[in-house]
Amino acid sequence: MTTGAQQLIRLHTATLLIRGELQQRLRDDSGEGVISAAIAVLIMAFLGAAMWVAFDEIWQRLLNTTNDQVNRIGSAGDAG
Repeated sequence: MTTGAQQLIRLHTATLLIRGELQQRLRDDSGEGVISAAIAVLIMAFLGAAMWVAFDEIWQRLLNTTNDQVNRIGSAGDAG
């Protein structure tokens, strides 16, 4: 049979162990790399989308300019 003092020591020890475990869990940075990687992926996705929009706009201008020049050359050849 355990005495009150032994039970108090066991309770105190368990409390210290639980407190230490909780403190370690709060200091744990194990998920930080995953979060940082996810943020980097999102940034790259937004940059890629912006680059695609800019590329598509440049391509459309180039296509329109080329078609206009071809039509000018073609109509100048018909007149001559």
